[in-house]
Amino acid sequence: MNNRFTKLGAARLARMVEISRVLNSTTNVERLLTYIISEAASLTDTEAASILLLDPRTRQLHFVASSNEITGQMADTPVPLDGSIAGAVLRANKPLYIPDVSADPRWNQNVDEAIDFKTSEILGVPMRNVDRVPVGVLEAINKQNGSFSRQDVETLTILADLAGVAVEKTRLFEELKRANKELSELDQLKTDFISIASHELRTPLAVIMGYISFLREGADSEMASQLDSVLHAATQMRNLIQEMLNMRYVDAGQTTLQLSTVDLVEVVRTMAIDADETATAKQQQVSIELPDSPLAVSVDQDMLEVVLGNLLSNAIKFTPEGGHINIRIERHSEEAWCCFTDDGIGISPDNLDRIFKRFYQIESPLIRRQGGMGLGLAIARDLVELNKGRLWAESPGLEKGSTFYAALPLKLEA
Repeated sequence: MNNRFTKLGAARLARMVEISRVLNSTTNVERLLTYIISEAASLTDTEAASILLLDPRTRQLHFVASSNEITGQMADTPVPLDGSIAGAVLRANKPLYIPDVSADPRWNQNVDEAIDFKTSEILGVPMRNVDRVPVGVLEAINKQNGSFSRQDVETLTILADLAGVAVEKTRLFEELKRANKELSELDQLKTDFISIASHELRTPLAVIMGYISFLREGADSEMASQLDSVLHAATQMRNLIQEMLNMRYVDAGQTTLQLSTVDLVEVVRTMAIDADETATAKQQQVSIELPDSPLAVSVDQDMLEVVLGNLLSNAIKFTPEGGHINIRIERHSEEAWCCFTDDGIGISPDNLDRIFKRFYQIESPLIRRQGGMGLGLAIARDLVELNKGRLWAESPGLEKGSTFYAALPLKLEA
């Protein structure tokens, strides 16, 4: 085998395998760098080792780890790519050996003065990422016995390549953690805003709706028609607010679950969803088919009622005036299924799963005919899944209606 690994002894090769394992399992940059310089000094039998990493924005190198303590001044002082030994290594993207740094004009003796150290010779190799692009420089300083050998160069080169990949991976991991933290904070801000806004809107809206209802009682037919339009708009706003409030169940997660055993059939019957005011206003016919036997499920009843209400609201919204909505409760093996079938606009195959994403709208926001924020179905699925169930949709295609299925596990007798 003609490659650099064959030039290493069996002991060093085994050591490299162990080093690779450690580097791949370390996700803390500081710990990673400390480990690299320790192994570099040990494997090359040198007095010290150091790592300089490239700042991709300034295109300058900075000391980030050293066998000797890095002072604040040393850490803050950039090393330019031009006119420095480390810069020459990075630019050439290959090892560089300086047997006598005092005779090299690129050597900056201020570094020695800053750490109270005497540098005689340096072996520097580039640290490269997976694309073989240099991201830093690994230096071994002052061979303790004899001179640097070809094996030392190969050893340090392999170690630097392993280290370069590991450092980049760790950097990306930490950037991902920061990004996730920022996204989590933004998501919390959004949740807090929606919660505050929806609560603040409920009280004035209730006053408006109450006052409109009061005025309608004594209004003539023409005024009553105008007030009905206002009441209809206020009702739509109330539904939007209710959608936002329902998000609190999902965002709170499992901690809000108040499980109890309820009869799904009785819950549907008690809700009287076939007498929905909005469906009546659109002259839609809502029919319910219930089994003769009870179907016991262990769920959070408040969440269950939100799910059923959201599925009904969705069916009403996308079913034209005079349309029909059928609600069936059935037993399938060890599950209870709630089936909402409508003869509305239907769903294309590529949207059957997307419709359950938060704020997703099938129609363009600029031209869509239907109202809503795109939260109802997303909330319904999340709540069903919190209660160990499943929610999905089926449709023959556009303008052919659709059916939404909510499956919940039955509470079986022991």
